[in-house]
Amino acid sequence: QLPSPQVTARFTTMSGCCGTQNGCSAPATADDKIHEEVKEYYGKKIKTQDDLETKACLLLPSQIPPHVKQALSAVHPEIAARYYGCGLVVPECLEGAHVLDLGSGTGHDCFALAKLVGEKGHVTGIDMTDEQLDVAREYVDYHRDKFGYSKPNTDFVKGYIEKLGDAGLKDDTFDIIVSNCVVNLSPDKAAVLKEGYRVLKPGGELYFSDIYADRDVPEHIRKDKVMWGECLAGALWWEDVIRLAKDVGFCTPRLVTAGLVNLDDNKPIQDLVGDIQFVSVTYRLFKLPENVAKEAAQVVYNSSVTGHEKSIKFDANYTFQEGEVVEVDPELSAILQESRFADDFTVRPASKKTKADPQLCCSGAKGVPTNPFEGPFDKAASCCGPKSDCC
Repeated sequence: QLPSPQVTARFTTMSGCCGTQNGCSAPATADDKIHEEVKEYYGKKIKTQDDLETKACLLLPSQIPPHVKQALSAVHPEIAARYYGCGLVVPECLEGAHVLDLGSGTGHDCFALAKLVGEKGHVTGIDMTDEQLDVAREYVDYHRDKFGYSKPNTDFVKGYIEKLGDAGLKDDTFDIIVSNCVVNLSPDKAAVLKEGYRVLKPGGELYFSDIYADRDVPEHIRKDKVMWGECLAGALWWEDVIRLAKDVGFCTPRLVTAGLVNLDDNKPIQDLVGDIQFVSVTYRLFKLPENVAKEAAQVVYNSSVTGHEKSIKFDANYTFQEGEVVEVDPELSAILQESRFADDFTVRPASKKTKADPQLCCSGAKGVPTNPFEGPFDKAASCCGPKSDCC
């Protein structure tokens, strides 16, 4: 299923690429230029976090589960110093999963995930920048030894996230795809989501953090090299990613966390963006099997996900407490039954609250949270200006 003409046109405009209606005979040229400029920015200019002009690419949520903190702390300091991301791309229920990281950089998230998926799981990182791939590959054996594995469970391939097939990544291969502040760097977001959908297994999930704007980013910003590298020029209007994801075939993107990007301490960039607001957002998108039934249901969390034994926050609307009966929307009901979470929830048809189910926390599903500018905002993620040390 192809994206609608309206959404495709908006994505073409966002990337600065020429569409055929504009009479441009070589639309790939603009894409190639953006790719080369981003590769130069992250391969040549940016060596550590201190080289970034803003903290848009350095945001983390305020609350990180202890087992995730432990995995992050196990990452080699050289890799940690080169971390650039606008969120925490560590979903729940990872043991034994096969994970793909789009735009893996020097491997920070890959190595943390390698610890969490365990020796029976595997993490593949794909990146287009040779300098970053060289660093990541240098530390593969270090993390194998650090985690006590008999062989590495990470590998890194060179390629473009818009063309995963060219890198040898096959259909229905991965349980989970993650990406951390990288999709905005692509000149063709439609291709990224379409390729991600292709390589995910049915029931698989795209769990990613990115920067979004409260409107279309204007041309003068899209032409600025630094603004591209700082993850602002390529930021989509948030409504576009919702439309595009659904056109590609994903379920409605579910908002997990959001944090306003603070640019107050960088006056040149603040002057350039004017009153445009940017937000760091983590969304989760699921690829359900074709023709799956979607019906409202009551669900009970079975307290079986590692690190989330008492409760599990699924999105901005739903936090499931152990043993509590919760009524969910039809799409979430299907997700919980068809994804890797199937064994972690007991699902039954929705019904009105009765004496037979006294633990029903509320009557009526809450709907799907999508708009990041409605909050709730993660305060720690929102506080990072260029001179702040809160992250």
